[in-house]
Amino acid sequence: MFEKLSKLIDFLSEFLAHRKGLVPFFGIFLVGINFVLQYLPNGSFLVESNILLHLGVIVAVLGLMLARAL
Repeated sequence: MFEKLSKLIDFLSEFLAHRKGLVPFFGIFLVGINFVLQYLPNGSFLVESNILLHLGVIVAVLGLMLARAL
């Protein structure tokens, strides 16, 4: 089990090392989706809780820190 996890971490590290802006871009994309959903007529849990906004900011910040480390 630890061998598979180690291989997965190695693969993700190699993948993200060449695409440093991918994770922050995904975070910004989540924030943009939250912005668009706020103006749709039917409010859902995603709109009321702003969960996509919060996840997007966290992912973007972690992505910037990860890009700096790689």
